[in-house]
Amino acid sequence: MSRTRTALLAAMALVAGASGTAFAVVPGDTGAAAVPCTVDYKVQNQWATGFTASVTVTNNSAAKSSWSLKWTYAGNQKVTSGWNAKVTQSGANVTATNEAYNGTLSTGGSATFGFQGSYSGTNAVPATFTLDGVTCNVDSGGPTDPPDPTDPPAPGNRVDNPYSGAKVYVNPEWSEKAAAEPGGSRIANQPTGVWLDRTAAINGVNGGMGLRDHLDEALTQKGSGELVVQLVIYNLPGRDCAALASNGELGPTEIDRYKTQYIDPIAEILADPKYASLRIVTTVEIDSLPNLVTNVSPRPTATPNCDTMKANGNYVKGVGYALNKLGDVPNVYNYVDAGHHGWLGWDDNFGASAEMFKQAATAEGATVADVHGFIANTANYSALKEDHFSIGDTVAGKSVRESKWVSWNRYVDELSYAQALRQKLVSLGFDSGIGMLIDTSRNGWGGANRPTGPGATTSVDTYVDGGRYDRRFNTGNWCNQSGAGLGERPQASPEPGIDAYVWMKPPGESDGASEPIDNDEGKGFDRMCDPTYTGNPRNDNNMSGALGNAPISGHWFSAQFQELMKNAYPPLS
Repeated sequence: MSRTRTALLAAMALVAGASGTAFAVVPGDTGAAAVPCTVDYKVQNQWATGFTASVTVTNNSAAKSSWSLKWTYAGNQKVTSGWNAKVTQSGANVTATNEAYNGTLSTGGSATFGFQGSYSGTNAVPATFTLDGVTCNVDSGGPTDPPDPTDPPAPGNRVDNPYSGAKVYVNPEWSEKAAAEPGGSRIANQPTGVWLDRTAAINGVNGGMGLRDHLDEALTQKGSGELVVQLVIYNLPGRDCAALASNGELGPTEIDRYKTQYIDPIAEILADPKYASLRIVTTVEIDSLPNLVTNVSPRPTATPNCDTMKANGNYVKGVGYALNKLGDVPNVYNYVDAGHHGWLGWDDNFGASAEMFKQAATAEGATVADVHGFIANTANYSALKEDHFSIGDTVAGKSVRESKWVSWNRYVDELSYAQALRQKLVSLGFDSGIGMLIDTSRNGWGGANRPTGPGATTSVDTYVDGGRYDRRFNTGNWCNQSGAGLGERPQASPEPGIDAYVWMKPPGESDGASEPIDNDEGKGFDRMCDPTYTGNPRNDNNMSGALGNAPISGHWFSAQFQELMKNAYPPLS
């Protein structure tokens, strides 16, 4: 069962008879008329003097064009700010009214808003809510919710941003490889993600560290402070249906193996009370869900493998199952992979992908409450912020969007994309407090060729090409890119809506082999990793831009590591 109770359960409780016997309200049951509205009030985060809360009101009566929700606090709680509703307070009485954009509540429709408040002593959930004067039943959650024996432990100890005030785990295996490189000691102490890219990685591969080994080491690094451990959950059936270099061990139909042999053992380890003091960030299944939008029929970029995964639903089921199981662990923070601007920034992809994320986040027992945020640019090269041109610029009578590089995309860099996607996801029902991560491990694009100003204004193409930091042939190029550099160092809360810049992809680990290499990891050969490849529709038939002599994905690539350091921006000292 999901860690928050549903409105249906609340409805069941409301219609319980005086004898104490409850009966379920099902579609078409006349008992449903007894539930005019339901309210889901969740305390999301709570500290000594304050808290944030999310409220979802569902209207089960006649459709409304505006609404007003009221409640009364039993304690001294004070609302200090709100979002997605006008929230006012007089004494203990609170009123939340709709904004202009969310006043319509159809029959069965819902609206979600949030607020921050202060308190001292206790922070009890309000006992009664009224919608336009009519009393609703309440489905309350959060730290003050009475225990339900069928629910997993409530995530009362989660913080709004796990990276805030915390160190981040340095993987000793990656650190040792980095330090062994000439000049590598300059970055060997940086935190990177731990990739669980096959079942064997849970216990350790070829004598290497397994998940428990990493968590034990994390406890040592933690000391008396707070520490984040970053894990990449990456082993879906039919993994990476559009990129052979990162294919996985599980076939398209092996969803049961994914659940029982991969996710369940990970969840069991993470739930060990020994590790309860760690903040465990999971990056859930990179480069998966967007494929179901962009690389399926009738798109010209469709692949048979992606058509198969859309038809069997195992990407959606797998992500939903992972979110549900991992989200039940109170100190786990799930961040779903959200592609990058050069993949999903176009109108045809942006909204449809957000809808796909919502579908997966509500599959296999998961709810949007199991998602703490999203991560953009994982293992990719898209520039964080293009300073020398913007999407609104016009040159020689043409919009920047008409340039060959931008090609009608709505976004020119990862920061603008991530912030816009966050707003879109909140509008679809994800919590208003979700945060974004951006992987900056390889998107610095520094060195001697880094532009210092805009390009010439002779044409929109010379303007964009002369000023852009990202020097790939095309934003669709993703494998071991020549000229790339380390990006911003990991840091918490760098921009509004961004929980952290992270190095989720460990610099120096290959994206894929530049030629076929036999291996026992299920990884194939993708021509996008071949420096002689002239491209396909997914990169507008450009050269691949890949480095030569590359090993299979995940293996150490010294030449790439050296190039990343040479082209780092900010530069390495």
